[in-house]
Amino acid sequence: MLSLLPHYTHIVNPRLKHVYLKFDEKGNLIIKSPKISQRRIEQILLKKSAWINRAREKIASQKAKCVDFSENSELYYFGTPYPLHLIAHKKQRTTLLFEKECFTLMYHNYDEALFEQHVNRFYKVQAQKVIPPLVEKWAQRMQLSPTKITFRKTKRQWGSCSARNALSFNTMMMKLPQNVIEYIIVHELAHISHKHHQKPFWDLVAKHLPEYKMHIATLKTYR
Repeated sequence: MLSLLPHYTHIVNPRLKHVYLKFDEKGNLIIKSPKISQRRIEQILLKKSAWINRAREKIASQKAKCVDFSENSELYYFGTPYPLHLIAHKKQRTTLLFEKECFTLMYHNYDEALFEQHVNRFYKVQAQKVIPPLVEKWAQRMQLSPTKITFRKTKRQWGSCSARNALSFNTMMMKLPQNVIEYIIVHELAHISHKHHQKPFWDLVAKHLPEYKMHIATLKTYR
């Protein structure tokens, strides 16, 4: 029976009243609960086995998921997956390059946390170059003016528009196809006129991007 149970990490929090199951960014199953017996954990895992399998299948099918540096991997850039090659060298620094249709990460000491910092920096630099001109293009077409544009890596939101019409974009947008990037920009610009997701908002989005539902469907395939 034990061999059928999935691998998991159990975090005990005495302040919790219930048991919670979730997957982290790398697809690892996390259980959070008050102090409970091993037998109770096994019962919960067996009861939730169908949900666990569906969730894992969904994670496996998603594009641009968290990079596993320990094996042959790839990085998405403008919607295209490019191979990521790790090369050890003697220089006391880590460098990430994108050229000749592939990413190359050269390192002296193997450090996955440092590797992730370099990947995140690459996407942020590219976002700061690519997105402002696209915002300007669509702002002129929509006759809307954001007060500011900022960038940060977030887990859930691709973009946001503040009450003062400042736009913020997730640097991980650079993993997406350009037409989907532009949809996110149009979406956030539309919030300057409509601070909601009701019909007038979607009418404005559709006015400029009639195929926006197709872009939303594509967006859902990315993490």
